[in-house]
Amino acid sequence: MTDGGLTKVIIDRSGRDEPLCLYAYDLDALTDHVEKAVAQLPSRCRMFYAMKANSAVPVLRALAPLVAGFEAASGGELAKARAVDADLPLLLGGPAKTPQEIAAALRHRVTRFHAESVLELHRLSQAAVEAGATADVLLRVNLAGPFPSATLAMAGRPTQFGIDESILADAVGAATTLPGLRLTGFHLHSLSNNLSSEAHLDMLRLYRDKVLGWERRFGIRCEVLNVGGGIGINYADLAAQFDWTHFTRGLARLVEDFPPHWREIDFECGRFLVAACGSYAVEVLDVKRNHGVPYILVRGGNHHFRLPSSWQHSHPFTVLPIDTWRSATPRPELRDEPVTVVGELCTPKDVLARDVHVSRVRVGDVLVFSHAGAYGWEISHHDFLSHPHPEHVFVADGGERG
Repeated sequence: MTDGGLTKVIIDRSGRDEPLCLYAYDLDALTDHVEKAVAQLPSRCRMFYAMKANSAVPVLRALAPLVAGFEAASGGELAKARAVDADLPLLLGGPAKTPQEIAAALRHRVTRFHAESVLELHRLSQAAVEAGATADVLLRVNLAGPFPSATLAMAGRPTQFGIDESILADAVGAATTLPGLRLTGFHLHSLSNNLSSEAHLDMLRLYRDKVLGWERRFGIRCEVLNVGGGIGINYADLAAQFDWTHFTRGLARLVEDFPPHWREIDFECGRFLVAACGSYAVEVLDVKRNHGVPYILVRGGNHHFRLPSSWQHSHPFTVLPIDTWRSATPRPELRDEPVTVVGELCTPKDVLARDVHVSRVRVGDVLVFSHAGAYGWEISHHDFLSHPHPEHVFVADGGERG
């Protein structure tokens, strides 16, 4: 969203009876970013959207025409996806799929299942046979590594994700012999929030070598390789983001070395696609000092926007001055010093930013947290203390959308 557009949304809502607290999403910026990112992918590569990052219906509607499909991780996400588009290709992941979710996925005509255990393969086989269907399966493998460093490691160490590489033979055996299943390839999502394009290319080279070895070892052919998402956002330095152009140029050269029967290379990005389109705007309710530390207290907090406390970072924000002050009470302020921004919850963990220098902030001003479009509202514990939920505003073509 342009600064002017966001400012207008905030100003229009300032001065109401309740302090301002809202999420604003710029759908025009979202579609522009995603169109450009998808256009840079080389042949055979497909971009799926990981719904877990943000499953708001206007966001899904904006993305559906631009991506190859959606990746869902629950029955609820499958239902949301189908409500938006009855025919969009869907992938189903997640480490603990219930039999009910698997059956629902077959009814929703899921394109591929990402299987995370041998038992899951048996459950999927049973459901497919009962439905008179054949389920295309990718085996999600927890590789031995080592991998480049990133904020979150999804493989290369003990996690709940995927099939341990040491027992892959058992999974391949089940996927190739159980009725109702067709082994289509592999899913290898190993990192999250990786900021290095070179490291990401190195990881894909490792994937290539692993899958080529498995084809020789097990006498199988991989048709689809899903390399996951994991492309990050640099919240600490918004000017130093993942170099997508450099990455896709290297990817084009790398894909030339992939066997021709690897007909499709899937990405399933979430944060990278939607983070920058969202802002979280909160009104300053109080400023004070405690043991010498200056605090800004806002209407909101990590029950709405849990990402900063979850990832233990200071989330970037700007101060939007609101000059109108209708109250007869004093209007305290802080000037030219580092501040800590906290929410309204009764816990010291409700911190959105720590030791961030501000020139001036007053009670009644608004803090605007940028890059809040992914894993903000979706991962937050909305009803802790039963505070009101924030408003959600979606803007496109110069106006608001429902």
